[in-house]
Amino acid sequence: MSTSTTPASTEKITHRTILSTSGRIHVAEQGSGPLVLLVHGFPESWYSWRHQLPALAAAGYRAAAIDVRGYGRSSKPAEVAAYRMLELVEDNVAVVRALGERTAAIVGHDWGSPIAANSALVRPDVFRAVGLLSVPYAPRGGPRPSEIFARMGGEEEFYISYFQEYGRAEAEIEPDVRGWLAGLYAALSADTMPPAGAPDPHFVSRGGRLRDRFPTGRLPAWLSEDDLDVYAGEFERTGMTGALNRYRNMDRDWEDLARFDGAPITQPSLFIGGSLDASTTWMADALKAYPTTLPGLASSHVLEGCGHWVQQERREEVNELLTGWLASQS
Repeated sequence: MSTSTTPASTEKITHRTILSTSGRIHVAEQGSGPLVLLVHGFPESWYSWRHQLPALAAAGYRAAAIDVRGYGRSSKPAEVAAYRMLELVEDNVAVVRALGERTAAIVGHDWGSPIAANSALVRPDVFRAVGLLSVPYAPRGGPRPSEIFARMGGEEEFYISYFQEYGRAEAEIEPDVRGWLAGLYAALSADTMPPAGAPDPHFVSRGGRLRDRFPTGRLPAWLSEDDLDVYAGEFERTGMTGALNRYRNMDRDWEDLARFDGAPITQPSLFIGGSLDASTTWMADALKAYPTTLPGLASSHVLEGCGHWVQQERREEVNELLTGWLASQS
């Protein structure tokens, strides 16, 4: 185990690599006490939890943020099918076991939210509580996901459909990873997102690129140049394929999880979203269904004037909500 020295805000964070079915998972951890596993989304890394690690540690928890399979210092299997949901659930279980624990609370943001939700659903023996950020829980069901996404957007193409073809999004992103990330982060942040009525950055014009609709020239307030360097440096080193392969498994997940069709998550749960985040607003019906789908829900919070990157845009509020919710479980 080694102690990180940069950036300064993470100097007390320790790093380790544990073995999993994919080979290895990188874990950044801080604190001692009950284990809280933190799962990031796209396109990020463990670093998206840099504000939560010290806050959770100060509150008496052992906070552990992973690089999801395909990201950062974790393994990147070659097969697309290696990024299916059930494999990621097993990675999370492997981390808990490797850290010497029997159970953990799990918290996820963006893609990390359904990964956390399915971890709690598939392995309730391991994951005793689940926190969901930005993406609400919606039980498996309905038509095949690719069919749903293909119908969205009319003449335009929904970004998840755009990501399906191996190499297509990589060809857009990898020549200028830093610029692409800066644009995406700005597009979904409250203070830099396109104004109402502007072309939606979640869609691609036929023959166009996602970045054609990203704002340029200003970083969101939560993202410093140094922060952007951390994110960009990881993807410049690893490439984007591992991260994008998560999207390429959505139909496979739909098949794998058929036995959980319509299943509720009964563990104690928490939801935090942003009022300006399409992930929250498009899934308003999922929020309304929480009494049925999340019967253990302690509280649901939609932060006014907040975009997609909730734990970075509103770190103090999110830290307070997370630590308060976790304390209520003990």
